[in-house]
Amino acid sequence: MRAVVAAFAALVVCASAAGAADASRASNTVVLVTHDSFAISKPVESAFERQTGLTLRVLQTGDAGEALNRALLTAGHPEGDAFFGVDNNLLSRALGGNLFVPYAPPALARVDPVYDLDRSHRLVPIDHGDVCLVYDRAWFAKHELPPPRGFEDLIRKGYAKLTVVENPATSTPGLAFMLATVAHFGPGNAPWTFWSEIRNQVLVTDSWDDAYDNRFSGSSSHKGTRPIVVSYSTDPAAEVYFAGKPLPRSPVGVVRNTCFGQVEFAGVLRGAKNPDGARKLVAFMLSQQFQAGIPLTMFVYPVREKTPLPAVFRKFALPVAHPLELSPATIAANRDAWIRTWTDAVLH
Repeated sequence: MRAVVAAFAALVVCASAAGAADASRASNTVVLVTHDSFAISKPVESAFERQTGLTLRVLQTGDAGEALNRALLTAGHPEGDAFFGVDNNLLSRALGGNLFVPYAPPALARVDPVYDLDRSHRLVPIDHGDVCLVYDRAWFAKHELPPPRGFEDLIRKGYAKLTVVENPATSTPGLAFMLATVAHFGPGNAPWTFWSEIRNQVLVTDSWDDAYDNRFSGSSSHKGTRPIVVSYSTDPAAEVYFAGKPLPRSPVGVVRNTCFGQVEFAGVLRGAKNPDGARKLVAFMLSQQFQAGIPLTMFVYPVREKTPLPAVFRKFALPVAHPLELSPATIAANRDAWIRTWTDAVLH
């Protein structure tokens, strides 16, 4: 009997120690669930850990759409503490899934209200950019063909089989570009007529990584053959930056009247093991230090006002003054139906 009691007591001690160790890990580590394009520099990461006493662990779970879908499947029992990568086009899906708890960092007061789309503050704006058609300057010069000037050029005979686009059901840039065509052509059948006309002329991929790095001729990887891709208005700066040598002009250009505005958000996950750490992380993502690092890590724009931009951005990533847009309410009401219509028009 004493042996049984002793053994039971030992189990209790071990369980308590294990529980204490788990609690310690929860309090000392914060896990950020995010998409594969998230990046943070070592100096900025070290600054966060030094300022908070926390260890940051980044869990990347695919494209932004894939990452959100995975988070929705684990709502209330998340794989991490905070989430980054919901954009304005998936905002209603994220909020409707009850993934986040409200938190408004003090630095939110320094963000332009145009980006603060969730007044409940379950999601906080972190960065913004524009999804556009991007083209390979050298390819068009070599083939003595003018670069495209708008959506309609993709229908013209000379531009057949030059473009790679992402599937809006699996890729957030693909979704943004589909929404851009709705904003440009207007309601009704016009956008889907456009897509039906180019369905055999465009290559569809499931992710931005595959489209840009493997299919686009203008990327620094030089793997692709198609000179037009759905990507970002900041690509000219990125290509100059990664060239590793001074360039008078970027090798890629942007078709600016095809651009659609995109905002990315972060939030504290409901059921997080370390909600206090998650709040500290979201607050840090609006700090001057993190915001200043966004352009040269994720190649989009910071949302914090008066954040200085690096020289390569100021010279090569000219902002889009009036990107195409649709209201969050319009996107929420129609997004899933539009994706189904796009799929029928392009893939079936």
